[in-house]
Order: sequence, then C-alpha cells, then structure tokens
Amino acid sequence: MARILLGVTGGIAAYKALEFARLAIKAGHALRVIQTEASTRFVGSQSFAGITGGPVLTTEWEPDALRGAFPGDPPASHAPLSHLALVEAADLLLIAPASANTVAKLAAGISDNLLTAAALASRRPVLVAPAMNDAMYEHPATQANLRILRGRGVTVLDPGTGALGSLGEWGIGRLPEPAELLAAVERRLTDSAMSAGIVVDPRVEGVHAPGGRDLAGIRVLVTAGGTREPIDAVRYVGNRSSGRMGWAVADEAAARGAEVTVVAAGVALPPTPGITYVEVETARELAEASRSAFERSDVLVMAAAVADFRPAQIHA
Repeated sequence: MARILLGVTGGIAAYKALEFARLAIKAGHALRVIQTEASTRFVGSQSFAGITGGPVLTTEWEPDALRGAFPGDPPASHAPLSHLALVEAADLLLIAPASANTVAKLAAGISDNLLTAAALASRRPVLVAPAMNDAMYEHPATQANLRILRGRGVTVLDPGTGALGSLGEWGIGRLPEPAELLAAVERRLTDSAMSAGIVVDPRVEGVHAPGGRDLAGIRVLVTAGGTREPIDAVRYVGNRSSGRMGWAVADEAAARGAEVTVVAAGVALPPTPGITYVEVETARELAEASRSAFERSDVLVMAAAVADFRPAQIHA
C-alpha cells in the first residue's frame, strides 16, 4: 500500500480525479486530496471526502490542515504549514488534472496555494497530468513549461486526443483515463522502490518484482493490431486483431523500465502514459514506420496481424 497525495486543479476533467480516487483506494492505497479553489467549482470537496473518508484541503489555514497527513497519523508537527507534513508523509504526488495555469506555476517555482507549495516542497516522485484545450496545450509557453518540468525529473503524463470539454471541440488535451493514471502511479512507485533497493513482494498484484528495472536503458519497439488494406473509400480488407497482445507486451516492457514505442494498426485500446505510439493503417505504412523506429531500437517484438494481400487497385 502506498500513500498517494492527489492534487486537483480547475478544469472540466476534475471529475476523472474522483474515479481515480475510488480506484486507488480500491487497490489498497491511502489517499489525501488537495484541491485548488478553482477545482471546487467543478467538483465539490465533499465528493472527494466521501470517497477518501478524510478531509480535503484547499488552504494551509483551515482547521483540517492541523490533522494528521494521512488516516491514522498523529497531528501534523509542522502545523499550520501542512504542505510540509503532507509531502513528508506521502510516497508520491499526482496532480491530475493539471491546468495550464498550474503547470506554469510549477515551472516557475511559484507556491501561492497549498498545492503548488506542496509540489515545491516535495522530495518524493511528482507526476503531472496536463488537461486543457488543444490550443493551450500546444502553445509554445505550455510546451516550454512541460519541458522544464521533465528536465527537473517530474513525470509528465501525455494527454490523449479526443473530445474536449467544450461542446464539439476535438483535439489533444484529454486527461488520461483514471485506470491509466493509476497504472502510471503504480509503475512510478515500483520504479522508486527498485531504485531504492526495496524488494517488492512478487505476490503483490500488478507489481513486477523479479526483474524490476531490468529493462532500464533498453529501447523496445512493438507492433500491434491488424492492418487494413482499402478496397475503396469505404471498404477494406482487414482482420479481427484487437492489439491486446502487443499492448500487454508494451505495458510490461515499460513497467520494467524500457523506453517503448508501439506501431499500432487499427487499435482502439486506450494508450498507456509514457509509451510512444505511432498510428498506421496499411501493411506498407506499418513496414515504413517500423523500419524508421527500429533504427533507434534494441528489441523488436512483432505482434501485429499483417495482411497477406492488398488490392491491386483502389476504386474511387
């Protein structure tokens, strides 16, 4: 069981943090939540309190800040500087969703609220999951701020592409799904335990103990899914491959420290944060993308189902 400090900032994706909290507690982790004032306009603190069974903090001056950092802890010795007690007691800090404003504050070292103060004071692993509209995410300032955070050792979980908060808006900037966030957190906790020389019980589900980081420094390329060869603008020759085998291989390699790239053909599975994905459709595209990525890879796992034939002519 790990102690996870969850920071929630303002944004429509804050509702996913509720589901993450539920999944984390179900997995046996202890959880405390810090909300920025803006986030309470999207999800009320009582919702998080109901799931976690403990107080939710927004400022270091409220009475709950004087309590123990996690359930069962004695009162905080640093009160009212609760951010010190919180980060000292936690094993990891996850900020999800992380707004563009909070990302900018973290990059600049600004600590003007309880969450940013906790992040600045933390000596534990910090994960940041940006969530915003595509224009804000792709803005050079945001990208520069994310590069700064990565350079400082912060794990940045890449957002997904899809429907965004605004009606009809589509693009990059979606917060990863709660299960993906939990997988990223547990993978980071495992990495920290292995680097600290801690032996993880192999009976603990979801934690790879025998090898730990035995693939660190190895670049792994995986092909997954099934190619589609177009007959015309509507029809194609394909197969029923789901890509699950390739996804499982990629996830395991990443959990063991490898730098993983997946060339995916027609896969509808959710991506895992930290893994690079290249989407293709045809066998020719798969071959070209794989050859290009293989030049930078040490290991190739070919799990894709590739078409044996392609139509000689594609009809209009």
